[in-house]
Amino acid sequence: MSGPSAILLTDLPFAFIFIALVVTIATPVVWVLAIMLPLFLILAWRSASVLNAANREERQTGFGRDAVVSEMISGRMTVKALGLEDAIRPVWDEKHSATIKESINRGRKSDFYGNIGSALTAATTVSMTTVGALAIINQDLTVGALIAANMLAGRILSPFNQLVGSWRNFVSFRQAAGRLSHLFDSEEERQEVGIEMGRPVGEITVENVSFSYIEGGAPVIDNVRIQMGPNTCVTIMGSNGGGKTTLSKLLPGLYKPSSGRVLFDGADIAQFTRRELSGWIGYVPQEVFLFAGSIRDNVAKARPDASDEEVMRASKLTGLHDFLIDLPDGYATDIGEAGHLLPGGMRQRVAIARALVGDPPVIMMDETSSNLDRQGEQELCNTLIELAKDHTVIVITHSQALLAASQQVLVLQRGKIVRSGKPQDVLPELLGARAPRPAPRRAVPSVAAPGVSAPGSAVPRPAPPNPATPAAPAPAPTGTGPAPRVGTGLKTNSGERGVLEGADGKPAAPEAAVEAPEGLPTAGEGTKRLKP
Repeated sequence: MSGPSAILLTDLPFAFIFIALVVTIATPVVWVLAIMLPLFLILAWRSASVLNAANREERQTGFGRDAVVSEMISGRMTVKALGLEDAIRPVWDEKHSATIKESINRGRKSDFYGNIGSALTAATTVSMTTVGALAIINQDLTVGALIAANMLAGRILSPFNQLVGSWRNFVSFRQAAGRLSHLFDSEEERQEVGIEMGRPVGEITVENVSFSYIEGGAPVIDNVRIQMGPNTCVTIMGSNGGGKTTLSKLLPGLYKPSSGRVLFDGADIAQFTRRELSGWIGYVPQEVFLFAGSIRDNVAKARPDASDEEVMRASKLTGLHDFLIDLPDGYATDIGEAGHLLPGGMRQRVAIARALVGDPPVIMMDETSSNLDRQGEQELCNTLIELAKDHTVIVITHSQALLAASQQVLVLQRGKIVRSGKPQDVLPELLGARAPRPAPRRAVPSVAAPGVSAPGSAVPRPAPPNPATPAAPAPAPTGTGPAPRVGTGLKTNSGERGVLEGADGKPAAPEAAVEAPEGLPTAGEGTKRLKP
């Protein structure tokens, strides 16, 4: 602390000494100070309360404005591509004007109480001079004592007056100290471990884990139990918002479960340090972030002492090596800030290679194929198959192409495991499909004699002929060639159907026309042509 605040803290202890001197040399005017000092204290207390609230409002509006600026910088390409300037400008104007308004409001209140303090200082000087003059007339006080009392009163009131004007600095200091205290009181990650473990096998157990972002809120992960053995590839699938990414942060210890625990080779991961867990679990987040520098620097960012052979091995597994050797600078290629000079697929490959450096026993990938083309997905699938031979691989994805590398699929819905099993068993249910069935076929009615309904036909049966009326002759067949005959209906999976056969026993041509017998519907009323 420096400046006026330091001077204020230095002058405050001397104020009590000066009060004792005034009482000694100018007793008739002491009661003026006795009235004014409590007023200064009340003013300082009131200004502290008001300026504290005003300062808090100014800070909150400033945070809102800074958040808008951060969003505009992060999404500048989206803003430019979609032409969102006109949509964002009102939001920025509103946030910025609110910040300016709160700043002016805080300054106005600070000036108001500062002016009251100056007025009280002037009123104290005038009152002491007036009372001292009357005491001099009554020969109760000397002129020298009055002058000394006024000088000492100025030194007494100066710290209190500065306290009113400088209270904003004290409020800011108190708020900063409170935030730091809250930060220091938060639970710290373990920095030391009792005994160091060797390379783990890679068995992961999730025991009744639940997690909620808000204390007392609805759980995002609800009582999940998983057993993942070593040397296997497990795929976690499910709808958006089901808790897959949250689970991927719980497994490596990035989030602490609200209840339950995660075991690594039978040991609770809470006993391990962050450095140990990051060395055992290669994690590829859903949102890839790269650092400014070369590609090699990013691949070996977590292992600065990694050899060139380790970097090249990880790059070859992800297909990154073939892309780099075709560049003029190879692994020394600069990728710019946050890797913006690389295409999305290459950024994802760099992130995967970064997780593979150091050969961790557990590899966890969250939506790592979202920016990969079909060839890239196939290469990643082959890489997962190779890694699963001696690693525990956990893949969170919506891509069915990666299921070829999986031995087990877990379906996570609304924070719970609703289905688990082999890919060929889980995938049909996940897609909302059943085992394939033959498509139903429409029944084709057989042509029957008058008065007889063909099997499977919806044709109404005509009324029996009147005995008094002679029977009508049978219609002559149309066309040339042998007359077709009607075979019996065949049973299929979709029901019974009629078959139209020729005189030689072979099926008739698809477009063979049969004139409907008397009493059956004709063209326009029913089906005139029969198809096999």
